[in-house]
Amino acid sequence: MPQSLYLIDGSAYIFRAFHSLPMMTRSDGTPVNAVRGFTQMMINLRRDHPSDYFAVIFDPKGGSFRNDIYDLYKANRGAPPEELVPQFPLVRDATRALGLPVVEIAGYEADDLIATYARLGEERDMDVIIVSSDKDLMQLVTGRVKMLDPMKNTLIDTDGVREKFGVGPNRVIDVQSLAGDSSDNVPGVPGIGIKTAAQLIEEYGDLDTLLERASEIKQNKRRENLIEFADQARLSRQLVTLETHVDVDMDIEEFTHKPFDADLLRPFLEEMEFRTLAERLGVEISAPAPKAQVSSDGEDSEPVPFLGECDYELVTDLEALQSWIEKAQETFHLAIDTETTSVDEMSARLVGISLSPKPGEACYIPVDHIDEFGMRCQPQLELDAVREALLPVLLDPSILKIGHNLKYDLVVLRRHGFDIVSYDDTMLLSFALDGGKHGHGMDELSVRYLDHKPIPFKEVAGTGKAQVTFDQVPLDRSCEYAAEDADITLRFWQAFKPRLAQEQVVSLYETIERPLVPVLADMEMAGVQVDADLLRKLSNDFAQTSAKLEKEIHEMAGEPFTIGSPKQLGEILFGKLGLEGGKKSAKTGAYS
Repeated sequence: MPQSLYLIDGSAYIFRAFHSLPMMTRSDGTPVNAVRGFTQMMINLRRDHPSDYFAVIFDPKGGSFRNDIYDLYKANRGAPPEELVPQFPLVRDATRALGLPVVEIAGYEADDLIATYARLGEERDMDVIIVSSDKDLMQLVTGRVKMLDPMKNTLIDTDGVREKFGVGPNRVIDVQSLAGDSSDNVPGVPGIGIKTAAQLIEEYGDLDTLLERASEIKQNKRRENLIEFADQARLSRQLVTLETHVDVDMDIEEFTHKPFDADLLRPFLEEMEFRTLAERLGVEISAPAPKAQVSSDGEDSEPVPFLGECDYELVTDLEALQSWIEKAQETFHLAIDTETTSVDEMSARLVGISLSPKPGEACYIPVDHIDEFGMRCQPQLELDAVREALLPVLLDPSILKIGHNLKYDLVVLRRHGFDIVSYDDTMLLSFALDGGKHGHGMDELSVRYLDHKPIPFKEVAGTGKAQVTFDQVPLDRSCEYAAEDADITLRFWQAFKPRLAQEQVVSLYETIERPLVPVLADMEMAGVQVDADLLRKLSNDFAQTSAKLEKEIHEMAGEPFTIGSPKQLGEILFGKLGLEGGKKSAKTGAYS
């Protein structure tokens, strides 16, 4: 069986960790949130992906040889956040404390070292996994070298590269040379993006051939730009091509995967004051070490990572429910989530409610689960009793209710006699902070910010024809899935809320996004009146007009044909009628 080599893009993980957790400081004031997040991510990565060889690659201080080629390379990047700067060396200390090799060489980026070790690993017949979501590394993918996207927890092979770039890994450099890269200030050729670049490379074979034959291109602006900026494309190729023959000073044998050494890890955890993490790893550290502080709207407790068991409870009596209500009255915030029978909030039946007042602590209150014969499962609280107990908390303005896509839960709860005042929506927080950078669904955000993949719905409800609605999920299987949703929502809030002020988007969230939640809920519940007779008349009018236009088109063409067929339309316009601008595809012979 081939040995496996995991190459970790450590520099990318630092920034991801920094933005994943609220600001934390040691007792001496040193920021440590990136260190804390990075350490947890490395632990999870080693646990979930055991391998024979494991190395963490970092960018060195200063620039690389690319700055000598092009002095504006990465010139558009601002300085890292002030709170992150002192954490760079501490992250390297964390890596060594975990028994992992730290690899960095002055003058070369982490990507170049990864490229070199990927080649060396492949030459030794190893399976190489590059742990990174950096598209620049996709040029390295081969049959033996693959990428693991830690954000989505998906493996990227040659097919995945083609899906991303439109070409195979051996032509990624050519595509990037044309399209450029704004994040690294690689110029490329103006007016050419990834899609167009891929089409050109597929048609002409490679960058040099394309530039030599640029005069053949019919689109005027594209032809002119390729001719004018040919040298710029060649320069860009130098910048995006990774160096695969760096003179590295560590042999792959030094990357041998070793188990954690508690004696090595203990002094680091003590210095960082990571007591919770030490406890979960079973490492004893000195008791007096103070707890790291978190600035999160008055919170001063360390965010609990997804490691080990969480305290999730199935609530089936009022006494237990009251204890969770009291916890919310102590913390003054409560994450809430609903489980239902449908994604349509106007028809969904409320099956249960999950609550989380603290990270790692959550409960699920089932109210309408049924067995395979349609009979109500026991033990289970009655909806009226839950409403009577929970409604005062939901209507208490001093207790902040936190939901993810809260509009859905609000509509469902209102339809079942509940309501909510004083709230935050973590999906809207994420959107206000990061907009179109990525999706804002719970699963994607959990992997991205908590380094945790939530329990899939299919694990509790089945798949295909065997899948059931949540009301048919047995009570013992429903708790962990439902409670986890509320727990994750609370952790999102801890991570996102402090960033509003830091990133100056408080006004966007507080004056536009958040106030619209009850407004949209009211609109959906009120619905829209439809004049069915008028719509029917319009439909008939459109059908008659469409038939008339189709007849006229056929008369102009001199024959009937399928107007919606690009192939047939091309033959009529450019073949039969002789209009200018027609171009046949080299592959199919049809007009494009």
